[in-house]
Amino acid sequence: MITKNEIKYFSSLRQKKHRQEERKIIVEGNKLITEGIESGLKPEVIITTVPFHESEPDFFESLKEFRIEKLKTPEFVKLTETKNPQEVAAVFSIQSKEFSSKGIQSRVPVYLDQISDPGNVGTIIRTCDWFGVAELLLSEDSVELYNPKVVRSSMGSIFHMDIYEHIKIEHLEALKDKGYKIICSDIEGQDVYGFTLPEKSILVFSNEAHGPDDKVLRLADHIISIKKKGKAESLNVASASAVILSLLAK
Repeated sequence: MITKNEIKYFSSLRQKKHRQEERKIIVEGNKLITEGIESGLKPEVIITTVPFHESEPDFFESLKEFRIEKLKTPEFVKLTETKNPQEVAAVFSIQSKEFSSKGIQSRVPVYLDQISDPGNVGTIIRTCDWFGVAELLLSEDSVELYNPKVVRSSMGSIFHMDIYEHIKIEHLEALKDKGYKIICSDIEGQDVYGFTLPEKSILVFSNEAHGPDDKVLRLADHIISIKKKGKAESLNVASASAVILSLLAK
């Protein structure tokens, strides 16, 4: 039986400080839980409401090797961040991936520069997964990878890729020394529809409000842009990443 202290402890994982200290996250929903398990993660515990447990016998039968705890709905709500929780959650331990330029093997990794909106980051992760991007790099000032909104909006893709946090300019420089070209997207640049991607490239997507960091721009070998045809002031970075990846990540 789950204790009050355990509920309090698992609830604390809603806060960034405790996620980082404990190296654990709480994931909501049967889809995300399944994605995590199929990616090799083992849940410390799976927590559900009594009604949901009764309504999904096949789902819980598939999880019988793991610890499963049932709570009344008001108690379960204390664990979650969402207004309408999905009535099942799991606690996973997470492993930080240590960056090494030698460890980057894919032809077109993606670098996210100063992207602070968790929904955008999660959507970009999902888009990268769709187009076969195997490695993602997050700048120091981008949102925390395991922010609950990032995890939810990635729709499970966060478990499918190698993702490195706290990437600095010197890490990009090390990749350039390894032969990678830095391809930076910006409001002004070469039309992406006429651009040929170099064999080894790092695609850079930045905060649409501020644009690329000056240090990143100085490193860039090419600056590409989606040319505007209408009157919109800017294109959301997640939308822009989908357009560019569909054209270039082949």
